[in-house]
Amino acid sequence: MTWRFALMIEPAASDDSRTDFSDTFTVVDPAAPALSVGELSTQRGDGIFESIGVVDGHAQEVIPHLERLAHSAGLCDLPAPHRLQWQQAVARAAAECPPGESVIKLILSRGIEHGPAPTAWVTATEAADFRAARTTGIRVVTLDRGLDSGAPDRAPWLLLGAKTLSYAVNMAAIREARRRGADDAIFVSSDGIVLEGPTSSVILRTGDRFATPAPGAGILHGTTQLSLFTRLEELGFETAYDSIPAARLQRVDAAWLVSSVRLAAPIRSIDDRPLAVDASLTADLNDYLLSPRD
Repeated sequence: MTWRFALMIEPAASDDSRTDFSDTFTVVDPAAPALSVGELSTQRGDGIFESIGVVDGHAQEVIPHLERLAHSAGLCDLPAPHRLQWQQAVARAAAECPPGESVIKLILSRGIEHGPAPTAWVTATEAADFRAARTTGIRVVTLDRGLDSGAPDRAPWLLLGAKTLSYAVNMAAIREARRRGADDAIFVSSDGIVLEGPTSSVILRTGDRFATPAPGAGILHGTTQLSLFTRLEELGFETAYDSIPAARLQRVDAAWLVSSVRLAAPIRSIDDRPLAVDASLTADLNDYLLSPRD
């Protein structure tokens, strides 16, 4: 991956009344060192992030991503990001994106240990080619997250509902899935409840009803999942948030992993059980996700 653009941000207070934050941005060489060795994002993964899909220079669903960034900041006791400042930073990065698909990442870290302020930055790069995953589909396995579905309420310090930089477990889950001959994974709780993918939300179809795990058991509320529910409702389908037993995965008619950059990837097998891929519906959903959306 070649980083195309990087922008350091001097975080503004959430009540800053300015309307122009350009003087708080510093464009840096994305290939050059930019962080201190004392930076807690790299030492401890102590920070939060968002990934925003960009299509032909248009950053998709910026406000929902910023709302989720703010939610994660609250869970992690980080200063609330100033929405307008971050909107302007996203717009600056999007202007550097070439035609086609790109991805902008927003990062807010606790900063340097014992330092005076958080560290914040934005990057932009061209997205990977996910056309095969969107058309032929992906194979997934279920993996035990090692926690029961009540853990997030019982132990909020686990930060299971925040999009943190501590992604080592998520990446290890994808490597384990590949060791088992699959492309990706679906986490299930130790008491048998479907959760989410390591980097995606789960959508399941049974007849004309589409369901996703309820965002209350340490599950990130997916921006892409929300968009797709809007589209499915426009098409006349029923949508729902459920507590989904893992056993139901063996009875669904179709399933997808959805995320902001890969978009809607149909699942063609779960734990080696084949699933039909609805190519027509999937193409419609991805066309919708690739259309400009604010």
